[in-house]
Amino acid sequence: MTSDMLALGPIWYVCFLFALTCHEAAHALAAKIGGDDTAAMAGQVSLNPLPHMQREPVGTVVVPFLSFILSGWMLGWASAPYDPVWADRYPKRAAWMALAGPVANFVLVLIAAALIHAGIAAGYFYNPDNVNYTTVVAAHQAGFWGAMASFLSITFALNLLLGFFNLLPVPPLDGNAVVGLFLSENAARKFAEFSHNPMFSLLGILLAWQVFGTVFSPIFTMALNLLYPWTQYQ
Repeated sequence: MTSDMLALGPIWYVCFLFALTCHEAAHALAAKIGGDDTAAMAGQVSLNPLPHMQREPVGTVVVPFLSFILSGWMLGWASAPYDPVWADRYPKRAAWMALAGPVANFVLVLIAAALIHAGIAAGYFYNPDNVNYTTVVAAHQAGFWGAMASFLSITFALNLLLGFFNLLPVPPLDGNAVVGLFLSENAARKFAEFSHNPMFSLLGILLAWQVFGTVFSPIFTMALNLLYPWTQYQ
């Protein structure tokens, strides 16, 4: 852990917490629209991170800082409560609720991309030759614009990762529930019941962890080339 990485710690945490909060708030809002106000009653249809931190203090506070110290990358989790009876009665609505979280992350990617281009057009930013998750864009000057470049870089990369990771079709990730959108109501209900086995959840997390590193690298490269169509990153 270098001094430069430690200096990025607060920016990492703000980006991480905002990404998680938007993800879970989107779940909660989609559930409320679909007829389940469980998360809404818990105050989670909100961009205020406190309800999410109070529900999952280990996943939103302890693990992110430990993972950052150990690996230079923040990992963690949050969750939005829902009524399982409602989800069983309306499996399609539950699938839309699951999809809402990753969609929120992709919206943040698009917002970060738009701000990156605005900064380049204004002359504050430029696309660097060497890109990583904390330097998707670079600033011509340090200080405020340097911090903004780091913030937008991490927001872009982190939300891209969270969006695609959560769409992996394995339990307990959102992508497993999203499968229900492509099934009949009855088939979606049976698929959800089958997927709720705790053993499947453990195996799913292990599989996703092993596979995603390989899968995400070309996704990140493709996203960079879409962000900067005048450049060809490898």
